[in-house]
Amino acid sequence: MSALIGGLFSAALMAVTLPILRPIILYIGSPELLSVAVFGISMVSVLSGSAPLRGLTAACFGMMLAMIGTDPQSGTLRWTLDTLYLWDGMPLVPFTLGIFALPELCDLAISRMAVVGQGQLVDTKTGMLLGVKDCMKHWFLILRCAWIGSAMGAIPGIGASVIDWISYGHALKTEAGAAQTFGKGDVRGVIAAESATNSREGGALVPTVAFGVPSSAGMAILLGAFLIHGLVPGPDMLTKHLDITYSMVWSIAIANILGSGLCFLFSGQLAKLATLRYTLIMPCVLSLIYIGAFEASRNWGDLYALLFFGMLGWAMKHFKWPRPPLVLGFILGGILERYMFISIERYGISWMLHPVVIVMFTMAGLSLMGPLLQDIRAHHGVKAMVTDFGRPRITTDNLFPAALLTLFGVMLYQSFSWSFEARIIPTIVGTGAVLFGGLSLANDMFRRAPGEGGLADKAKAVISEKIHMDIASKTAHLAGDVILIRGFIFFGWMVAFLGSMALIGLIPTVPVFIISYMRLEGGERYKHALIMAAIMLTLIYVVFDQLLAIPWPPTIMGDWFPVLKMIPSV
Repeated sequence: MSALIGGLFSAALMAVTLPILRPIILYIGSPELLSVAVFGISMVSVLSGSAPLRGLTAACFGMMLAMIGTDPQSGTLRWTLDTLYLWDGMPLVPFTLGIFALPELCDLAISRMAVVGQGQLVDTKTGMLLGVKDCMKHWFLILRCAWIGSAMGAIPGIGASVIDWISYGHALKTEAGAAQTFGKGDVRGVIAAESATNSREGGALVPTVAFGVPSSAGMAILLGAFLIHGLVPGPDMLTKHLDITYSMVWSIAIANILGSGLCFLFSGQLAKLATLRYTLIMPCVLSLIYIGAFEASRNWGDLYALLFFGMLGWAMKHFKWPRPPLVLGFILGGILERYMFISIERYGISWMLHPVVIVMFTMAGLSLMGPLLQDIRAHHGVKAMVTDFGRPRITTDNLFPAALLTLFGVMLYQSFSWSFEARIIPTIVGTGAVLFGGLSLANDMFRRAPGEGGLADKAKAVISEKIHMDIASKTAHLAGDVILIRGFIFFGWMVAFLGSMALIGLIPTVPVFIISYMRLEGGERYKHALIMAAIMLTLIYVVFDQLLAIPWPPTIMGDWFPVLKMIPSV
């Protein structure tokens, strides 16, 4: 419902403002885009909950990962590990799948439970009615976030992946009591993200129609359709062909209605997937994740990156490090570096005096200073906050930040041999990562344990458990060695999938993997395993091999026995 309202609001907003938005879009240059990227980075202070230092460290790390590849200024190869795969940078799809999807699946495998616990009922009819009532109750939040989505979607170069994060951060800062309830089941967080996600398409239509500058992959396809039919983006689309432009606006509205209608129709059945045993859904989801990651650049490196970032994401979740700042830094890092160089080359230092830049930088500064001011107020002064430390405590939780600091040091050391243009931004960001990471490690080691201090310490201990946007783990009831062993088993299955894919190909691997996992991991009946394997094999063969004609990577068996290449993906 929030997606429907957000999409309709976006379409209505574009219908009203499209003729007058052209001069506004023309006013936006590289300094303004840079300031928007900086403001987006500043949202890590909101998305990090009560761990702003960890959030800033993760954001800097994400920006460093975004700078992997060929430097656009000098052509220097940065942190490519002498592999051709990284010359064009790290693809977004295996990165986000690894950071967000695999840790949740890993926890599901470790806990060995369904998504919905036993005894919990899934009443979809009541749930949908309650969702509609929630949206009607929070209609102003939907309109605000829909406006944010439309405005951000209209700015070329700002990735669509950050819009829902920014709208979530806006809701977290403006909604009453959000700091205590977001990330723990508060529906307002879902409403904020969903309304902005659907509304961005209406905003993305503006630069595509007015200037021929697509701001998303879908708009790039639409621009190609324009040119095929002889429609040239520009003033004619806002005057001579205004009827065609508005037909696209109404199409967005109709698409939102149809899409939401289908969701209402099938959500009752889809929700029941959460009640299935993990061994019934895990192998199928993992198979689709492998295909999705491979689709990024259709290179073996995508699958290695998926595995690496999956382990990194699981470690971050286990040690309670917020993951959204890492993704936010990764998405906006390249944008920030590119527009900073363009702004300096084009305007010198005068770009910092542009009105929009001043406003956005001020908002970014206030956003970053928020957690510090909140901490000072909680301690009733700077002196009490500075002296709120005790004896050093070394625990296993210190291992992860120590490993990150070591990695940052190695990356900084390697950057010293680059040209000045190639190393200036990575050096600044890397230094920030070392600084914030060091402060975070020192804070964890020297801060007083709960109960050592007075009331302020106890309050801080309670708040420290509330790290937003990091879904609570279902493995807390298990011993540490059990979690570690089952985690290794999960990633062992993933490595085995890669090995089988290299040997016999992805399509033959899918039924072998599904049957083996369901039988060995959960003791499922052969009948269920064979049916599930047959369904997934048919789906993948028809959709990805026949319809999409994906060029599968060569296999060992295909090289040894060429006759086997008649089998798909071998």
